[in-house]
Amino acid sequence: MNPDDQNALTRRHAVRLLGTAATVTAAGVSSLAAAMPALAAEDTYSQGEVTGIVADFFGMTTAAVAQVVERVFKDQGRPNAYIKGEEASAAIIVGGTLGKGALYRKRRQPFQVYWQGPSLGFDLGGNASKVVCLVYRLGADSEIFQEFAGVGGSYYFIAGIGVNYHQEGRIKLAPMRTGLGVRAGVNVGTMSITRDRSWNPF
Repeated sequence: MNPDDQNALTRRHAVRLLGTAATVTAAGVSSLAAAMPALAAEDTYSQGEVTGIVADFFGMTTAAVAQVVERVFKDQGRPNAYIKGEEASAAIIVGGTLGKGALYRKRRQPFQVYWQGPSLGFDLGGNASKVVCLVYRLGADSEIFQEFAGVGGSYYFIAGIGVNYHQEGRIKLAPMRTGLGVRAGVNVGTMSITRDRSWNPF
């Protein structure tokens, strides 16, 4: 066999190997993609589920709540936990928040959590709020007990519900609040979640 024939055979063999590898890789990726939605459905909450939870707890219509839930899902996707509770906060430039609630996950018993934190910004006023805080990418339950920094510029207000984001590492929180009083302006703060109650937001 002359060198040209050998080179042509080598090229054809290489093409066949690459084609086989691409087929196997595509099949593997396809299988993984098919498996992931099933796992996500088991461990996360759908947009409809969250809309119902928030509407029932806030005493609002699903149509009103759906607007803000849709926005959060567009930004963050499906949460795998949520906190439902109440909080009180006040501010004159420097403010503080204290809250109490329960953390819920699918196929697990809910457990009590507390949160507190300062805020600093163009704030004036106070409120007592109901809160549903969506939790994203939570691993072990114990990972919720840490301090989450506020994500600057993330605050928005839709249909009577205020939302902003907090993050620490891969875990992100999206607290949705509605209630009495007024908290106006842009603020940057933290949300520290603890096992025990603290009366000091700082």
